[in-house]
Amino acid sequence: MNGTLYLIPTTLGDSSISSVIPADVIILIKQIKHFIVEDIRTTRRYLKKVDKSINIDDLTFYELNKHTTPQQKSNFLNAAKKGQHMGIISEAGCPGVADPGADIVASAHQQNIRVIPLVGPSSILLSVMASGMNGQSFAFHGYIPIKSGDRAKAIKHLESLSIRENQTQIFIEAPYRNNHLLKDILANCQSKTKVCVACDITLETEFIKTKTVGQWKGNLPELHKKPTIFLIQG
Repeated sequence: MNGTLYLIPTTLGDSSISSVIPADVIILIKQIKHFIVEDIRTTRRYLKKVDKSINIDDLTFYELNKHTTPQQKSNFLNAAKKGQHMGIISEAGCPGVADPGADIVASAHQQNIRVIPLVGPSSILLSVMASGMNGQSFAFHGYIPIKSGDRAKAIKHLESLSIRENQTQIFIEAPYRNNHLLKDILANCQSKTKVCVACDITLETEFIKTKTVGQWKGNLPELHKKPTIFLIQG
């Protein structure tokens, strides 16, 4: 029989394991010996944070990133096909959501390997929950363009889409460009459009606030190098 592929959540920053990862998930993590991960070094640190008794040398890691070849990906699930349980750990909090782990999950379905998602923090869903915006219809767009002209066009398009579809629009930026993105949002959206800034979610420094564009102007939070999600609804 095939093993199971578990989608293992991680913390969104330097928060305590017990505050965001359920005890049953921790027990399960300790039973898995094969992990498909984005970064082996950070995964090792995470597993030691989960439980210091985990022997890292007993584990096998398969690195999944932009340098991974299709041939390597095709071999990642060999252990599961031999009956071993496996786990995917991403850098994004939840594997498969805005994450390359989705390719492995798709492959698992094709190979009749059971997939089980485990409970943990998703910055995207947590930001929607806390925004007060439409949680019935929302879309995550990842990164928007960097160039000023293209960025302004993208922001206006998303605002128009949110008005037309009554849909919350969600996107992110590299943390060191967060302040510039917020200023661009305020410069290109209508005064009554709602903007939510969700920063450092689940951390002690968490900041989540929804205001209109008009209310935000002149009173901007400091977001430099802080993981932040932006949501707008016109």
